[in-house]
Amino acid sequence: MNKTITFIGAGNMARALISGLIQDSEHLDIRIADPNESQLQEIQKSWNTVSAFTDNSEAIADADVIVLAVKPQIMKLVCEPLRADLSAKPQAIKPLIISIAAGVSIANLKLWLGSQRDEQKIPIVRCMPNTPSLVQAGMTGLYANSEVSQPQHELAESILRSVGSTLWLSNEDKLDAVTAVSGSGPAYYFLVMEAMQDAAQKLGLTADESRLLVLQTAFGAAKLALESEDDAGVLRQRVTSKGGTTEAALKTLIEGGLPSLFEDALKSAQNRSIELKNS
Repeated sequence: MNKTITFIGAGNMARALISGLIQDSEHLDIRIADPNESQLQEIQKSWNTVSAFTDNSEAIADADVIVLAVKPQIMKLVCEPLRADLSAKPQAIKPLIISIAAGVSIANLKLWLGSQRDEQKIPIVRCMPNTPSLVQAGMTGLYANSEVSQPQHELAESILRSVGSTLWLSNEDKLDAVTAVSGSGPAYYFLVMEAMQDAAQKLGLTADESRLLVLQTAFGAAKLALESEDDAGVLRQRVTSKGGTTEAALKTLIEGGLPSLFEDALKSAQNRSIELKNS
């Protein structure tokens, strides 16, 4: 890519994306804007090719892509001052807007960024990355409005793929399900790891022994599932010998309601995502 990409917000996800992009390509003009000068200085210490700004309007001048990497509750305050800058640009050179804020709809982004004349003509990709993106192992769901061109689709995918895998969605509402599955998902696995480590210690293993056994097993299981063409159910059956130890453990988990509990948990997360979006 030979593009100018401006990040508004210097938080962890912006830093992860910058790191991934710099590793992927040297032909980028990367800019970052944030009112916190100390954060900007830290970023420039890590990547001296990144241009830093405290003024958002100055940072987005001539940008091909604007990545909105701020908290949802301040998104309106960040977007509205950019309206005049975006409205002044001809439609042919409107920058692609990428939002990584959970729960902020494209309709609201259009409202805050667009004027009466062109609010329906702003190319916007809304996406939901997760925290493993911080170690370039993320999963991101993306949805684009009708103004996003094919090259802009490819550009958005390239940016998010710099920190992991991507999945395009046909409906914006599916982002609520993505939030429930992969957005919040790392916490579910951390809870399982935590519970397994605690249980392992009660079996007589030390804390260090329990941690290594649980984390490496989690990593190996995920790697095996990713590299296999079979689904998780088939893989589970393959390691479950009739009358064996695995069968005994799985019987306890299933009879304890683990599958239905996960269904209820993901539904709760999805409902909460919808509530936050509507508010």
